[in-house]
Amino acid sequence: MAGAKRELTVELGERSYPILIGTDLLAGVGGLFAERGFPVKSPILLVTDASVEELYAPKVERSLRDAGYSVSRAVVPSGESSKSLAVFDDLITAALEAGLDRKSTIIALGGGVVGDLAGFAAASYMRGVRFVQMPTTILAHDSSVGGKVAVNHRLAKNIIGAFYQPEFVLYDLDTLQTLPIREVRSGMSEVIKHGLIWNADFVRWYDENAERLLALDPDALGHALYEGCKVKAAVVAKDERENDLRAILNLGHTIGHALEAVAGYGELLHGEAIAIGMVGAARLAARFGYDPGIAKETERIFRKFGLPVRIPSGIDPDAVMKAMQHDKKFTEGHMVFVVPTSIGSVEIRKDVPAVWVREIVEQLREENGEA
Repeated sequence: MAGAKRELTVELGERSYPILIGTDLLAGVGGLFAERGFPVKSPILLVTDASVEELYAPKVERSLRDAGYSVSRAVVPSGESSKSLAVFDDLITAALEAGLDRKSTIIALGGGVVGDLAGFAAASYMRGVRFVQMPTTILAHDSSVGGKVAVNHRLAKNIIGAFYQPEFVLYDLDTLQTLPIREVRSGMSEVIKHGLIWNADFVRWYDENAERLLALDPDALGHALYEGCKVKAAVVAKDERENDLRAILNLGHTIGHALEAVAGYGELLHGEAIAIGMVGAARLAARFGYDPGIAKETERIFRKFGLPVRIPSGIDPDAVMKAMQHDKKFTEGHMVFVVPTSIGSVEIRKDVPAVWVREIVEQLREENGEA
């Protein structure tokens, strides 16, 4: 499979790191580790999940061992349920049993769940060891960049975590060819988000190239992921710890995270939940006097990519609102929301009445029969 190799940098001073995007990259991991000065004497822990292990772990391990590295493998169950303190504890045990030292590296080979979990383990083990992201899903182009690592609590998503940047991100596009179509669509939700918050030209491009993207055309995917990562990298470089600007990356996540928690992690895929959340945020924009056409256009784009735009009828609005009260973006009576002001531009509103949010949640569920 042919495709151009692309590279960009997350600019964080001494902690800057590259994002490498291209085909057939996993086979060269060992050389990349040696080139970047990873110590051969310190063991490596490769963390992956049950669905990715057989497909790609042997290739990564073979490349590292050929370069002289010692590698152990830790496999976690597939799915959001692995982002738990119990599985985190298992990973720390695996790191201890593998003899990881302060100069060791933990590799995350998988989707966003593996990246978040392994990253949190890397941030915590011996107060921090090296960490490398090797995403194998489209969705993970967002979560693998920027250093947010976390596990879930039963009451709230990503509530236990840290900011911890990887040494580099290696994105082998070949790994995307094995994704089920539902995972492809879910992953495209985060690609769409990056255009909606930052780049109207990118929105026009992926609107015109939806068919190629859903067909996993390597050149289209490479371009889309490069542009999505470029937005994320630019935002993180300006606001690494989400003091202000970085919050724009949460477009759709306030409602989306609540939907995931209420539906049961895994029932609604992350991209599906935040697609619904972005539709909700676009409806909030109209409440603040922005063009109602923003919501219509947002819905049209998500439908084009086969993503849901309504809340499943079995989800209780009371439960959704309760889940949002555990969200880090909730304050008494009001909520902090990222609201689109146009296609390709957003603002952070700290004055969103909770009653408006409830009304929109109820609308999106009641209109489910129309979706």
